[in-house]
Amino acid sequence: MRFGFPRTGAPAAHAQSCGDVEVIFARGTGEPAGVGWLGTAFINNVRGKVGAKSVSTYAVDYPADWNLYTSVRAGGADALARIHATAAACPNTRIVLGGYSQGAGVIDQLAIAQPVGVFTPMPPPPEDEPRIAAIAVFGNPLRTMNNGGSLVDKSPVYGGRTIDQCATGDKYCDGGTDSMAHYAYVQNGMVDQAGAFVAARV
Repeated sequence: MRFGFPRTGAPAAHAQSCGDVEVIFARGTGEPAGVGWLGTAFINNVRGKVGAKSVSTYAVDYPADWNLYTSVRAGGADALARIHATAAACPNTRIVLGGYSQGAGVIDQLAIAQPVGVFTPMPPPPEDEPRIAAIAVFGNPLRTMNNGGSLVDKSPVYGGRTIDQCATGDKYCDGGTDSMAHYAYVQNGMVDQAGAFVAARV
């Protein structure tokens, strides 16, 4: 199964020192290193909604290739390391986790309680959990896997802090047949909805 064909490239995002908010974002399959086209749109949307608060970014460093099990595990490990480093160095920074397509699967692993498909739980340590203010995922393949579903329902710890956006007809999260729905999250308003959800929690 393939997740997240890129529409446009985006430059790599670099973390700033101890912003008020840090967005840790995992790009979709096949996109060049960085936060990806949807990550860029989402982060810009959050910045526009949080007023004077500073927003730093971190692009999850992982292959984002077709070897899904090893790729998402690598992404989960990198995201966990970043969460821990940020929580330790910047205890007042509110952490936001985000991902698109396969990148949503990377983030799923940090929040789910039970294995689902290729996604195995990789929870942050208890001391880091309070630092995570919100999770936003788009085109999440967890929804279409056996025993899967929305991350809101699959995460007993983070469900109330999570928005799981799935466009109608998106074959990767909705099982649909609309070939363009997987790329419509900016145009259909779901990035804006997620930005509002996150801004209210940071």
